[in-house]
Amino acid sequence: MTKRLSRRRTLTLLAAAAGVPLVAGRLGGEVPMLRWDGRALGAPARISLYGADRPAAEAALADAVRTLERLEGVFSLYRADSALRRLNRDGRLDDAPPELIAVIDEAIAIAGVSDGAFDPTVQPLWQLYFRHFTAPDPDPAGPSAAALAAARALVDWRRIALEPAAGRVRLTRPGTALTLNGIAQGFITDRIAAGLRRRGFDRTLVDMGEPRALAAHPDGRAWRIGVADPRAPSRAITVVELVDQAVATSGGYGTLFDGAGRFTHLIDPKTGATAPALAGVTVVAARAARADALSTALAVAPTSARAAIARAGGAARALAVDSTGRVTELVPAAGLAAPTRPPARPRPA
Repeated sequence: MTKRLSRRRTLTLLAAAAGVPLVAGRLGGEVPMLRWDGRALGAPARISLYGADRPAAEAALADAVRTLERLEGVFSLYRADSALRRLNRDGRLDDAPPELIAVIDEAIAIAGVSDGAFDPTVQPLWQLYFRHFTAPDPDPAGPSAAALAAARALVDWRRIALEPAAGRVRLTRPGTALTLNGIAQGFITDRIAAGLRRRGFDRTLVDMGEPRALAAHPDGRAWRIGVADPRAPSRAITVVELVDQAVATSGGYGTLFDGAGRFTHLIDPKTGATAPALAGVTVVAARAARADALSTALAVAPTSARAAIARAGGAARALAVDSTGRVTELVPAAGLAAPTRPPARPRPA
């Protein structure tokens, strides 16, 4: 597989020294800044703290890293002991961590709002593409129709039986498996941002794969986040401004299964087809988990349904970038939409 940057990527328009765990500096020679650089669920991650003495900032960053490490033990698909891996292996989890329950509950809500464009049970399709393209001499046309049909039969978010009060979750069909990669980074961002706010850091940018701004920038302006150009993902094609909001971008260019760029990591749960490589969708919302899940849904949803899904999910702004570099506002920033109530959750099939 071919990777460019990360799975999904917006570009933070701040001075960067990637790879340095802690970077100290000053904003305009006045406001002290301490930045942590690392990784969260395989994606580049960053926390930028402003306006506090160094010991307080270092203590807050250490606490944030502990939170990140703990939550990776819940959501990772690569750690054999993670709660998510145990759920996929056994088909049930009777001692599910509350964070796993919360994220699955949110994922089910977005699945309902998006008519299944976002579906956390898409993992069997992802595994099919991964196995196909990592096998020796894979067919460049992709998995066979029969293999796709068999994998699609395992995908249906209604087969998740969630019992929050009991801390229990079950997958009601053998072979069904979850991935929370389309929402967990945003959830981790939200949790770390909440922890920093409790410590008094109220003008901060947290990016665990999806950036979230607490309040305004220390100099009084909005935080400015560049949206990647799918044709050259290291370059920003436009900018979104955040004040106490989060942003997430989903684009097929983040991970390619094949060298030709015909098959990407963003998979339509209904058809098994993948989103185009040279396209992206960006969502601004109050929380990073919601922006994360909505951007994933919009990347594979029918073009005609995108605006309605974004509004139903509570997006404050949503935009799409196509292969020519054209930017289309799905939900303009001036047309803020209040979240609608998700439909009642169907009983598991």
